Amino acid sequence: LPAGLSQWFPALELLDVSGTGLAELGGGLLALPRLHTLLAKNNRLGGPGSLPKGLGQAPLGRSLRVLNLSGNRFAELPPALLGLRGLQSLSLGGNRLHGIPPDIQELRSLEFLYLGGNFITSIPPELANLPSLSYLVLCDNKIQSIPPQLAQLHSLRSLSLHNNLLTYLPREILNLVHLEELSLRGNPLVVRFVRDLTYNPPSLQELAGRTIKTRNVPYAPSDLPENLVRYLSLASNCPNPKCGGVYFDSCVRQIKFVDFCGKYRIPLMHYLCSPECSSPCSSASQSSTSQSESDSEDEASVAARRMQKVLLG
Repeated sequence: LPAGLSQWFPALELLDVSGTGLAELGGGLLALPRLHTLLAKNNRLGGPGSLPKGLGQAPLGRSLRVLNLSGNRFAELPPALLGLRGLQSLSLGGNRLHGIPPDIQELRSLEFLYLGGNFITSIPPELANLPSLSYLVLCDNKIQSIPPQLAQLHSLRSLSLHNNLLTYLPREILNLVHLEELSLRGNPLVVRFVRDLTYNPPSLQELAGRTIKTRNVPYAPSDLPENLVRYLSLASNCPNPKCGGVYFDSCVRQIKFVDFCGKYRIPLMHYLCSPECSSPCSSASQSSTSQSESDSEDEASVAARRMQKVLLG
């Protein structure tokens, strides 16, 4: 890019140089004090000198909010980008990245991070130190595990992890209570995740409550203490239509696939009243207690929607 860019366009706010065959961006960008969006997709960036020196200290480093470098040749996250403390959106999809540096935690303002279509094998726990991160896209990589620290991303709304090598999910990820979208298809998730889910036997109070509700034992508020009347009102029906039972605090978490919008099959978490209660499954759903090796992909790929339960509430 020409060195006189800032003189010609001093008020430039958005610059799109995508698909122009650029191998370096050059120092002409550094003095653009109002540039907040830079799109440089599908170029030949990635070699030494691709990005101008002193990027973080220049006026551009303070003004830039959106940077898209997808479809280039970066083998690592350029250290110069870590100085862009005001950056809110960073896209480096379709490059040659093999990892995510722990120093990515320095991008404290980051809200959107797209790293799909690379060769990333692991996620650093430091990624959880991005307090504003709402959209994280890590699909189409070679990621084998999710660090439990990701549960600290309390602002996270969307997490894309499809087409990776995940074989299990940490339970901590269920703490992402604001998660609205989760994509886990195309991962070799195994039943171990589902089998690890614990089942606490019902208490005597719950057993009594279940009996009252399933046998329709009549009672009036004057017959029982107020706290027990309130407790009995909290009974949930078992989703197995052949069961007819209820549960209160003790239940079995199970995941099955359901059709979504007539197009996608998504794993959905639901709750059964006991381990012996099996719910009728769709052609793609599986039991959490007995499955063949070929079925394991369904069930724990299943784990997908355990969080997608968070998504669909």
